[in-house]
Amino acid sequence: MLELRPTCEHCNKSLPPESTEAMICTFECTFCRDCVDDILLNVCSNCGGGFVPRPVRPQINWKDGNCLSQHPASTKIVHKTVNPIEHQAFAKAIKKIAPERR
Repeated sequence: MLELRPTCEHCNKSLPPESTEAMICTFECTFCRDCVDDILLNVCSNCGGGFVPRPVRPQINWKDGNCLSQHPASTKIVHKTVNPIEHQAFAKAIKKIAPERR
């Protein structure tokens, strides 16, 4: 089950469970769309993978307790500011490779 982390790891922008601005990699590293596009260049600073929009967990219990109230979002903040210059060097070699081929 996704943690639904509450903030962007780089800029610490609030990303509540219903946010459509939250982007995640396969390891659930969580960043806002602006940081993914403008700083990370769709290369995760932690693993080198690409990003996809984070799904939104239903707020209403439509079926079998599969909702936010039964499976709440994480409150644990992971804040690891990315050094843009170091990340550019890291991402340079792999950003041209499609995320599914990295």
